[in-house]
Amino acid sequence: MDLVIGAGISGLSYAAFSKNDCLIVEKDPLIGGYCRTVREKDYVWDYSGHFFHFQRPEIKDFVMERIPAEDILNVVKHTQIYYKGKLVDYPFQMNIHQLDKEEFVDCLYDLFTAENGGKTDTFKKMLYAKFGKSIAEKFLIPYNEKLYATDLDNLDTDAMGRFFPYADKEQIVRNFRNSENRSYNATFLYPKYGAEKIVDSIASRIDPEKICLNEELLSVDTPTGTAHTNKRTIKFDNLVSTVPFPTLLRKCGLDFDESAYTCNKVLVFNLGFDKKGRERKNNWIYFPDPELVFYRVGFYDNIIGQDKMSLYVEIGFNQLEKTIDIENYRQKVLSDLKKVGILNNEHLVAEHHVVMEPAYVHITQQSETDKNEKKKLLAANNIYSIGRYGSWTYCSLEDNIYEALELAKRLS
Repeated sequence: MDLVIGAGISGLSYAAFSKNDCLIVEKDPLIGGYCRTVREKDYVWDYSGHFFHFQRPEIKDFVMERIPAEDILNVVKHTQIYYKGKLVDYPFQMNIHQLDKEEFVDCLYDLFTAENGGKTDTFKKMLYAKFGKSIAEKFLIPYNEKLYATDLDNLDTDAMGRFFPYADKEQIVRNFRNSENRSYNATFLYPKYGAEKIVDSIASRIDPEKICLNEELLSVDTPTGTAHTNKRTIKFDNLVSTVPFPTLLRKCGLDFDESAYTCNKVLVFNLGFDKKGRERKNNWIYFPDPELVFYRVGFYDNIIGQDKMSLYVEIGFNQLEKTIDIENYRQKVLSDLKKVGILNNEHLVAEHHVVMEPAYVHITQQSETDKNEKKKLLAANNIYSIGRYGSWTYCSLEDNIYEALELAKRLS
């Protein structure tokens, strides 16, 4: 029997794909992990923005075939950056020609004089080397420092992998005349009734009796293949974990350097207003200005076609910040939404908030080396760790499902 820890996207997908007998234990009272939907009055919000951009047809079919086609929205992404009081198309480095002339010249000069020859060893050094001082310091560094809540010299050069919108000098110059702001998710799919419909679709392939809620893994005895929960002791053939990787290491009693695994946490406010706001086209907007509390604001109303403004607002914190004054940040959010012109005379009529920890993991050479070593050690005892936090990585929901599929093929 395969024991699956966690009933989020990754854990559910593994159980749905596997030909083995699977038992899922989930410490929370609901399935879905962070991929949950909240409904308040006329508003539909997720824990944070979850949008689906499939590159593998077999994964798309697996997820979508049990959701009515009329309930899936196919959205052409439109996003911008709020920079010095004006909106610039995303990605910033492809649209420096939209800046004021002096700033544009600075960006262009620094881009062509950047020392882009040698190998860099941190994310910040890569930004300077690839894009030059001006592009790095006007957007790429301040935005990502707000997002990750850490000095970018703490992150590996490839911390964002394929999700970072790289562009060479020729692409940037061509974009001056022919805008082509493509990225890995130029279009995305979204269920009009919230991301939990994706979770429900995957879970519908699993016997409900095999999903045990309010049951938490306490420890694992690796030599005997035995797991202890708050309710029982379970003998397993394989254990597939989706909990944060350092949490699994602790539960398995493995010694490791805690400092190798750092992350941020994100406070998300979901806000519903009594009428439509001024912003009518963007799906979300990025905010690099350190004086503004949030790094991103998303517009559910522009995605699902709602006639009242419905927002998600994200604020990044370092994991060492133990307490967050929710009401204080709520007031800052409302004040800053007015400052940037998103709020005018609309009235807040519904709201929800959640703190996600971990949210974005800090990928470093130290974490990658230790993770790979520990994964081999665990696999020797038929213990496997998958998912965004189980693999301690930056990835999409599709990547999570594909990783679960590949493991299920190996173990079935």
